[in-house]
Amino acid sequence: MTTVLMTSDFDHAAESLRTQDWNRYMSVLFADKAHRPGLFALYAFNAEIARVRQMISDPLPGEVRLQWWRDLLNGVEHGEVAGNPNAAALQRTIATYRLPVGAFQDLIDARVFDLYDDPMPSLHDLEGYAGETTSAIFQIAGMILNGGKDPGTATVAGHAGVAYALTGLMRSLPYHASRRQVFLPSDLLARHGVRIETVFQGQTTPELKAALYEMRDHVRHHLKRVRENLDAITPRIAAAYLPLALVEPYLKKLEVPDHDPLKELAEVSKLRRQWLLWRASRKPVSRI
Repeated sequence: MTTVLMTSDFDHAAESLRTQDWNRYMSVLFADKAHRPGLFALYAFNAEIARVRQMISDPLPGEVRLQWWRDLLNGVEHGEVAGNPNAAALQRTIATYRLPVGAFQDLIDARVFDLYDDPMPSLHDLEGYAGETTSAIFQIAGMILNGGKDPGTATVAGHAGVAYALTGLMRSLPYHASRRQVFLPSDLLARHGVRIETVFQGQTTPELKAALYEMRDHVRHHLKRVRENLDAITPRIAAAYLPLALVEPYLKKLEVPDHDPLKELAEVSKLRRQWLLWRASRKPVSRI
């Protein structure tokens, strides 16, 4: 497929992504130019769905926003798509690459969890959540770069999504805890004797540190599985997996001895992130 999608809708999606998810925005700049607009549209959609909780004061308006996207995917536009360039860009991308609408629907359904303060029951449930959200984005990005064809990367995308999502959730722990929401699975917290109220009160206990150590170890397990399946990440789709180059640097920031996981966001400077993505783009299979 050589179709180049170039309209103001895609320009808007790119700018929206730049402000909401800089890491993925930067990764797109290393992708095949012909497919960059499609990636911008996909990632801008993902960023918009991921931040619904931040834009609402109670779950009902969030449910309404998510239903609007469901209706859009089902062909019910409510006459508002023209006012949402990200939605228009996504529609064209889905049509151009014949992307599976069901995967987008599953992602939206999984994001309903974000609207409420219910605990994440288990590590297995957390992996399922990551699979339907972040793993799906890795897989669909690969399809876009592969001209709309299944690149055969379901396994590697699954592990990539869990590694990337869990790292992001650990980094976001201060924000989530401040609104009395925690994505750390209940079975893992119970295993280490973590009392959830201490997390909400901002108390970084030895028990919490032990639970986060296990989470980081779990992330590295999934990174290892990605490396074991690197043959699936061909040069054609490699840009879809560039964000994984940031996982290990973020984990190391989380492991700094004086880092407080409930009060500090583990951050890597933009300049270093840009360099890490550039380096990974040169030899992506060796930088994950």
